[in-house]
This record gives sequence, structure tokens and C-alpha cells, in this order.
Amino acid sequence: MGLIQFTVEDRNGQTQELEIPDDMSLSLMEALKASEYSIMATCGGMALCATCHVQVLQGFEKLPLINEDELEMLDTLPDATDTSRLACQLRINDTLSGAYIRIRGEEE
Repeated sequence: MGLIQFTVEDRNGQTQELEIPDDMSLSLMEALKASEYSIMATCGGMALCATCHVQVLQGFEKLPLINEDELEMLDTLPDATDTSRLACQLRINDTLSGAYIRIRGEEE
């Protein structure tokens, strides 16, 4: 078991270093919710609502390619950027190591 370390910036600009075990098969959305971040995640991780929108400010190039469903949902967001992703579609693994992520989606 290894620990994946990355930085999260909340909607108020507060940052926190997170260390999440990589052996639990969690999505970034699940890890953020478990770390008590207020993320709506209305669809439960199916890439159908975009309420878990995050912006990857550092480490975006290491992430797996975006799939068509995720891209379609991001296209519905007025504040999506070139480095936007849905947290439900990213797994906690080495690709997130060292990333800097800003929470953008709706609060619970």
C-alpha cells in the first residue's frame, strides 16, 4: 500500500495536503467527501451531473485522458477550463501524486 499525496484548494482558497491510500480503489470525489469537503456529487459518480467539478492546476498532464461522457458534462459548465475534470472520473493512484486541485463544483 502506498499513499498518494496531493494538494486541495477549497472554494475559500484554503489549501490542505491530503494523503490517501492507493489500495482502496477510491475516486477523487469519494476521497474528497471522506476528507469532509462539501461536494454535492448528485449522480453518485456516474459523470451525469458535473457537481464534482475540479480544476487541476498542477499535474494535469499526468492524468488519464478524458472520456466522452466526462467531456460532454464539462461542456455544460460555464466556468469549465482547459484543466477542468470531474472528480468522480479520476481514481486515486500515481497519476494524482503531487497534483494541485481546486474544488469548483456545487456545495452540498
